[in-house]
Amino acid sequence: MSSPRGRLSVDAVVVIRDIAIIVLAIESLVIGGLLIVLLLQIRGLTKMLQEEIWPILESTSETASTVRGTTVFLSDTLIKPLINAVGYASAANRVMSVLARGKRRSGR
Repeated sequence: MSSPRGRLSVDAVVVIRDIAIIVLAIESLVIGGLLIVLLLQIRGLTKMLQEEIWPILESTSETASTVRGTTVFLSDTLIKPLINAVGYASAANRVMSVLARGKRRSGR
């Protein structure tokens, strides 16, 4: 009933199927190994973030707070009084110019 040629093709299909199963099993093992490596890398990255980058961020925040405090101190102790003094000087200059102009007009 079955010809030798048909039997050969069924045997070839069985061999190809077995090879495909072996290739898929090896592929699954490789993918599983790569996933394990990926998980280890992610764990290392999170550890690095916690141990190295977080302290840098805290130090940066502390530095920004110090700069903010220094800015407020300089503003309160130097800049505001300087602005007030310049304002008074400008007002005095204006008063003097108005008085000088008034003397010139009355002197004519």
